[in-house]
Amino acid sequence: MAAETETAPPGFAEIRDLKLTLFALRDELERARRDTAEAVRQALSGANAEIVQLKATISALRDELQAWPIRRDEAARLAQSANLDEIKQLKAGVAALRDTLEAARLSEETAVRQAIVAAQDEIAQLRATAASLREALEQANFSKQGEIAAARAQEYAQLTQLQATVRALREQLQAAPGKKPK
Repeated sequence: MAAETETAPPGFAEIRDLKLTLFALRDELERARRDTAEAVRQALSGANAEIVQLKATISALRDELQAWPIRRDEAARLAQSANLDEIKQLKAGVAALRDTLEAARLSEETAVRQAIVAAQDEIAQLRATAASLREALEQANFSKQGEIAAARAQEYAQLTQLQATVRALREQLQAAPGKKPK
């Protein structure tokens, strides 16, 4: 190596150093690119997992909401059937039970109205929750896209700077053979 340096042209050591620097900078740039890609992949993976979870929650809530009217109707049918059976068995006390039956029907209607109002409130809350979750998801996606764009801009700036450095080094190298060392 020492013999190479003694017999090599004077600018050879500088060229070798510049090449080594260039290789080191390339390695560093590749490492930065890999790190950025991994960070983006992890962020996307987290967001996708959250999306899947939210979709499953919404689907479960939708299924429950769709099953609710069937259960309500079945409960109303069962109650009505029980009332009819009771009416058939107690024909002798129809006059006395008519007032009781009327009160029960009013109570049932009130309960059904209350159940409908409660269901409508729950539907409104679920819609509001879904909207807020959708908005949070969109904000998360927007934030992730901003981070990705910032990372790309930073990589582009670094690449531009490295290219400018390489150009400057080339110009120095091209100008160097014309000069003779003192």
